[in-house]
Amino acid sequence: MAAAPRWIAEADVVQLMHLGDAIDALTCGLLDEAAGSARNMEKTAAHWAARSNMHAIGAIFEGADVFGIKTWGNTPKGSTPLLILWNATSAKLWAIIEARALGQMRTGAMSAIATRWMSERDADDLAIIGSGKQALAQAAAVAAVRRLRRIRVFSPTPANRSAFAEGLRSAFPTTEISVADEAASAAEGASIITLITRAREPVITSSMVARGAHVNAVGAITKERREFSLDLFRRATLVAVDTLPGTRQLSAEFVDWYDGKCGGDWTRVRPISAIVAAARPRPSGTDLSLFKPMGMGISDVSLGIEIAARAEARGSGRPMPHPGLAIPCLSITPKEESAA
Repeated sequence: MAAAPRWIAEADVVQLMHLGDAIDALTCGLLDEAAGSARNMEKTAAHWAARSNMHAIGAIFEGADVFGIKTWGNTPKGSTPLLILWNATSAKLWAIIEARALGQMRTGAMSAIATRWMSERDADDLAIIGSGKQALAQAAAVAAVRRLRRIRVFSPTPANRSAFAEGLRSAFPTTEISVADEAASAAEGASIITLITRAREPVITSSMVARGAHVNAVGAITKERREFSLDLFRRATLVAVDTLPGTRQLSAEFVDWYDGKCGGDWTRVRPISAIVAAARPRPSGTDLSLFKPMGMGISDVSLGIEIAARAEARGSGRPMPHPGLAIPCLSITPKEESAA
């Protein structure tokens, strides 16, 4: 590591890494997790006011001798995510990375990896439900691992879905892009369905999903949100998550199914790292596969390690002084008694 830690801004991040690099870096991180040399610090959060919250996730990569924490807050006026990396032996600061673009790439990369290993190899028809800030990265992620013939779009607001479709046409000029008036028509016959919504009620049910389809349920990562109905679990013969503890804590659909009256069997839920490490294609005869990413420290730190190493090698970012040491003032000066 460099003698001086580095501040790596958003502009540096997008110069140092593209989505394909992110997929490769995250794949390596998942292999480290499967081998036992990378471990998550599970997500912690606090909430205040009506729509404000703060979060922290992290991971230790013993092989790379790095640990890191990503922390951010959300308020109605915005957020500022930062990823902080340290040397795991000396605990010296290595880098601080502005992490908005990094977060979009790691979320997309996780969907790409799940799609690569869990969908049919010839899957070429994507339905994407939702048109928010993460939607384009999700479409690009699937396109990175499957040759898409068609992308179908639905979101509740007509203007938003039309604008998103136009963005897709610019990004994928040789792919058929169509806009649906409802979720059911977008999903009909699709071989891959990506949900990236803020829905509080399910937008997809089992009857809308074709046999053999793969579903990436990306959007609902807090307890009050639900994107798909529980009847998908009855057909899902292949189910995977990025982090099982995070899913058991915060995924309403999974908690309702596996811990509720339905009495599902959590042992059937596989970590995506195990699927990647096994390097085996999707089992034949799979009716429906379902992937639930909640976000985990290994994902962010995997990308952060690669970005920081590239920044160090290329002289990108801004060198910073190491945090210093100072002796705190421990003396107490008594307050003067007020005059009588």
